[in-house]
Amino acid sequence: MKSKRISGRTMKFIKKGILFSFVTLFVFGCSNDSLNLQDSTSKDEPVNPTKTEDYNEERNLYFGDTHVHTKYSFDAYIFGTTATPDDAYTFAKGGSIKHPLGFDMQLSEPLDFYAVTDHGFFLGMFEKLADTSHPASSLPGSNPYHDINAPGNTGIDSISRRRNAFANFFWLSTFGNQFSQWRAKSFKNNIALSMPMFDYDVHKTAWQDIAESAERNYEPGKFTTFIGYEFTTNSGLIEGGNLHRNVLFETSKYPKRPWTRIDSINPEDLWSWMDQLRDLGLDSIAIPHNSNGSNGRMFETKAWDGSLVDKEYADFRMRNEPIVENTQVKGSSDTHPLLSPDDEWADFEIFPYRIGRGRTYSDPNGGYVRQAYQRGLGLQWEDRGNPYKFGVIGSSDTHTAAGAFVESDFYAKVGVLDGLPALRGTIPLSKDEYTQLSTGENNSNSFIEKEQGKYVDTYYSLWSASGLAAVWAEENTRESIFSSFRRKETYATSGNRIRLRFFGGFDLQELDLSSEQLVKEAYKSAVPMGSDLMAKGSKSPSFLIWAQKDQRATSLQRLQIIKGWTDIEDGSTHEKIYDAACSDGLKVNTQTHRCPDNGAKVNLADCSVSNLGAAELKTVWTDPEFNPNEDAFYYVRVLENPSCRWTAWDAVNNQRKPRADLNLITQDRAWSSPIWYVPSSTTTADWIGNYDPAEDSTQ
Repeated sequence: MKSKRISGRTMKFIKKGILFSFVTLFVFGCSNDSLNLQDSTSKDEPVNPTKTEDYNEERNLYFGDTHVHTKYSFDAYIFGTTATPDDAYTFAKGGSIKHPLGFDMQLSEPLDFYAVTDHGFFLGMFEKLADTSHPASSLPGSNPYHDINAPGNTGIDSISRRRNAFANFFWLSTFGNQFSQWRAKSFKNNIALSMPMFDYDVHKTAWQDIAESAERNYEPGKFTTFIGYEFTTNSGLIEGGNLHRNVLFETSKYPKRPWTRIDSINPEDLWSWMDQLRDLGLDSIAIPHNSNGSNGRMFETKAWDGSLVDKEYADFRMRNEPIVENTQVKGSSDTHPLLSPDDEWADFEIFPYRIGRGRTYSDPNGGYVRQAYQRGLGLQWEDRGNPYKFGVIGSSDTHTAAGAFVESDFYAKVGVLDGLPALRGTIPLSKDEYTQLSTGENNSNSFIEKEQGKYVDTYYSLWSASGLAAVWAEENTRESIFSSFRRKETYATSGNRIRLRFFGGFDLQELDLSSEQLVKEAYKSAVPMGSDLMAKGSKSPSFLIWAQKDQRATSLQRLQIIKGWTDIEDGSTHEKIYDAACSDGLKVNTQTHRCPDNGAKVNLADCSVSNLGAAELKTVWTDPEFNPNEDAFYYVRVLENPSCRWTAWDAVNNQRKPRADLNLITQDRAWSSPIWYVPSSTTTADWIGNYDPAEDSTQ
């Protein structure tokens, strides 16, 4: 085992862990359900260590969604969702389930893996608060939720009630009832109890059902499920910067209750708890999402207490957060035009607001993935480690149990509130719809008048039909896919199933790009996405990029390399975009590093597209401005041809003219995890940021 120096920062974390354990013991007495492990498998179930039929040493590509909400999430239930975790897995496997408004939701092609990640706090409570036959419905504060999803109460005329009920809960849980929270923690021996309208038995029962559903639906070699939940926290009561994470467990084991914001809003406390579970033999990862709505707080250069990030912090964070969700229904977190002014495609699916704070803008500085990569290099130059050496995935954040990934068949996110085009503001309201939405007690809907009629005034038009997690793994099992998360051989797509390989090495120009053994040779002579590429003298690295289109989507337009690096003299960070391959026989301009426009067009009248683009793009790219002494990262962005965004499809599918003031055209894409170039001057010991469980001295 590796020995580690006990630094001041390390000692601080040790002391914090001792305090954490003491407080937990004080509150819970002699037991802590969050550290009490259970197993969702039957004790009589035989363990089968053999490889599955799809095992492939060169790794298979699997698509999935690791961010899915069902009826057990407080907000999803308020929005009309009554789908169970079993329903969610039925959908992911290709089956049809019902939207809260009654229509069918079904994928054109099943997914390979799926994770139900309901909000950990108030898990399962709102279904019971709504059920007037259940004792929980008599709890203080439950009245707004009574029979909210009973038959006859699920039409669009219920939207105002649902918005008001959600606002009531938001106020109670965030700003109100602080005395109740203190009372629960101090006197009732139950840290999960934060408000009078809470039943701990309901909470644990819902969590157990989530775990058991994952186990029921797990089919090794065919379909993988993960036991997980969402840690829903923020940067404080007033600011409310989004700091949400999805927590996934590696195996069938899970804690008797999840660690939630009621325990602590500090993500570092979550990581400490994950470390404790790891000591008990259960590995897990936390996946941050919607950093775009964090008000710049997700990727800071300071720890929670305001101290400067250092190597111990970097190791602490990367051990627990090896990947990040960079695209979902609430927008892209890759980059922002203000952060990447020289990137023509930086404005993709920008959702500018803080999460759950209405139209309160979020500061982009510190909230986007590409900038985090650059900050990581800058911190590394300062000898403070790199806490932002993460890979990327996409996911949906659906609150209907069913991800809406396809632009032409988009059913949005929040159930009854946005499940129809008219409710998203993409087509005008009918007279009946307007009457239902504009009348009633405590009406909270607002409207705007346009040329074609009255529209709902909402920011739902900013939703994205996104995204998917893509992993390269040996087989479709929990262990193999989780290992891919750990080594960051993952990428994100904006919803389409683009296939992408990315390798970095030296002398890759010698590879035969037409060979059937190309991937095998690449694994022999190069490193895949998510890896470190160690310097080889002053040799310039080369990168193999291979992308194939989604057969159900438009064609590929170009392959791009996004490079970031640190100046060796002053540690300043920089970025540059290079086109690496063009479609339609076009060539990259050596001066601008851009492909010429291939002329692909979109007809907004019927959403037809030009017969241009490529089914496949494959190349070996070499950095024309390489400096062997500079720390750098490289990642791939694959761009499709332009096509109709869902906002245009809503209009076309309903024989309406698209609204000119909405974003109507999109350019779907994929983003790889980076490859980090490590110069000879940077030693492996100094390059903090990769966690290897096999080398962890805490095990």
